[in-house]
Amino acid sequence: MTFTIQNVLIAIEDGYTTVDVQIVDGKIAAIATHLDIVGTVIDGKNKLLLPGFFNAHTHSSEMWQRGIMSVLPLELWLAELYDFAPLDPEQVYLSALGTAVETLLSGGTSVVDHLVLIPGKELETIATAIKAYREVGIRAFVAPLIQDESITAGIPSGESAQTHEPYFRSTIATLEVIEEAVRQFHRPDEGVEILVAPTGIQLCSDALFTGCIALSDRYNLCRHSHLLETKAQERLAQEKYGCTAVEHLKRLGYLGDRTSLAHCVHLSDADIAILAQTQSTVVHNPLSNLRLGSGIAPILKYRQAGVNVAFGCDGASSNDSQDLLEAIKIGSILHNVTDLDYQHWITPRQSVEMAALGGAKGLNLADKLGSLTVGKQADLVLYDLTNLSLLPRTDPIGLLVLGRPTNVVDSAWVNGKQIVANAKVTTINVDELRQELFNRSQWDTQRKSQTVGQIEAHYRTVMGL
Repeated sequence: MTFTIQNVLIAIEDGYTTVDVQIVDGKIAAIATHLDIVGTVIDGKNKLLLPGFFNAHTHSSEMWQRGIMSVLPLELWLAELYDFAPLDPEQVYLSALGTAVETLLSGGTSVVDHLVLIPGKELETIATAIKAYREVGIRAFVAPLIQDESITAGIPSGESAQTHEPYFRSTIATLEVIEEAVRQFHRPDEGVEILVAPTGIQLCSDALFTGCIALSDRYNLCRHSHLLETKAQERLAQEKYGCTAVEHLKRLGYLGDRTSLAHCVHLSDADIAILAQTQSTVVHNPLSNLRLGSGIAPILKYRQAGVNVAFGCDGASSNDSQDLLEAIKIGSILHNVTDLDYQHWITPRQSVEMAALGGAKGLNLADKLGSLTVGKQADLVLYDLTNLSLLPRTDPIGLLVLGRPTNVVDSAWVNGKQIVANAKVTTINVDELRQELFNRSQWDTQRKSQTVGQIEAHYRTVMGL
């Protein structure tokens, strides 16, 4: 955890410069030319050093359904997802390993896992995912996905009266699971944090939100949730609360500088002003929003209003990847078609800042992570500028963000510990992981969902289709 990167390229305000970077006891100790060598020497020649990015919203266990989910909007897609066989702990473990590896090899050193829990094995699910993340060495923010309402409650009733089956686990029992998870697993100093993470207004009662607020305040936890991913959720909020979901969450006290909100596609200008006022973070998940037809989040409006924005891959069955560089590229250039004023468009350097410092801000860690700053923890990524996909030599960050970089991560460190070297994750056997993922799955292209058929007619009616 003490080393010196020599002759490495870093970005500065008016371009790039070549420097040495000293890391001492897992923190950035100095950045300058011709520094004295401390610890191991790392050759940074023809390489670019950037702070590690945040995969600020994903669902690791969805890896088992990637590539197979039907082309459906979110509400029907979820119904199909629920039809798959329940997860087992070994699947949770392997998919967390896979999510960590793919995130690392696309520039991410931190992952926010909105973790789907196995019913009746909630704490075991959390422990299993954390075990995987610890083995790889990635910084993990485990946000157990919780709800207390059944799936049909997530669709607006419209003009018809709807009844919903009670959820199998009570609100109180759910909150008890999260509190116990905090006691057992919340270890910020060891790179593992537990977040309170109700799935969203569509499947959660006010009691669950307020219970999560209480836990967050009691244990100083960050908060995470989906917010207004679809048009149906926008309508549902008006039906449930008589106001927007953002207004309602503000009244409950859920918003704040420790709160990150995934998607945020269907918000009004007044909603955006509330997010700015409360210093809440938006996590942009462009690929799943496109895959599910949810819409294009108004990211340029968020930025102009002063709202912090980070990037996420979302789950690997609504994306269907954990390539963070791909999410950053699409999440940046997608908005060139939403605003004619090109002065508002996102530049590659702004994208990198959103992916790194934006992610850190969303987790209340901007003072410790997210930039190459002396005193911050050494979550760093070294990119190989001789890689064919980063050539010819023009603008390294421009090529990284706007190009199609493949296998460009040479090295990565988390808290000063090297976990990627020579373009390979060194902490686990990735070949064995590939073989296990292969062996525990099979080709399946004929799957049909029973649950989708049960709710599709109502969904089409209330959405006017």
